[in-house]
Amino acid sequence: MDLREYGRVLLRRGWIVVVVAIVGALAALLFSRIQTPVYRSTIILLAKPSRSSDYGQGLAIKNSLRQYAKQLQTKTIAQQVVDQLQLDIAPEKFLSGVEVSSDEADGTVTVAVKNPNEQLVPRMAQALAEDFVILHQQENLQMDQNDRILVNILDNASPPEKFSPKTTINVLAGAILGALAGVLAIFIIEYIQSGYIRKTEDVERLLHLTVLGAIPNAKAPDARAKQAVTTKQTASSNA
Repeated sequence: MDLREYGRVLLRRGWIVVVVAIVGALAALLFSRIQTPVYRSTIILLAKPSRSSDYGQGLAIKNSLRQYAKQLQTKTIAQQVVDQLQLDIAPEKFLSGVEVSSDEADGTVTVAVKNPNEQLVPRMAQALAEDFVILHQQENLQMDQNDRILVNILDNASPPEKFSPKTTINVLAGAILGALAGVLAIFIIEYIQSGYIRKTEDVERLLHLTVLGAIPNAKAPDARAKQAVTTKQTASSNA
């Protein structure tokens, strides 16, 4: 089929695309509604040298940021947070909702905590950051004051924001996938029915011959004529 034929097929069976797209969007909406909402709170830590003009300490901070990120995801500090907040979860479960990223350019570590409890998740992020700062301060006590790296909380934990499900995105994705599935279904149907002869174009396509004329169907007029005669006869009998 050429492009024009594809266009005619889509126009003729376009309702399939619309229906399947709507079904896909509704399915995505239902899937989003039955999911348990997950909320996220973030907090930022700032690492800086004890001597602001020390270039060597600046390089040491960049090398230490990854180490800080790993320390924030250890079972030891997770257990401290679990005990502090009296959470009824294992440290491994707590850490499964923790994401840590570092930025060497500005010496920051961003901690994101995810949990279904909207009210609890900021406290979890705040406690994790505070416990890490205390742990780092204890480590600093064992170092020379000039070699210490100071880690502080740049800002408190952010208010909880809904992380998932993203209903709008899911519905749009469901509609798009549904529309694509509808288009695929149309061409599958056309492929299955490609051997059927329904119009002159099908004859020309299959036989590679030009149709010069067509004999009209005479059965339909005969049927209408017989129906008219029967109606007249019935009317005469009733009279």
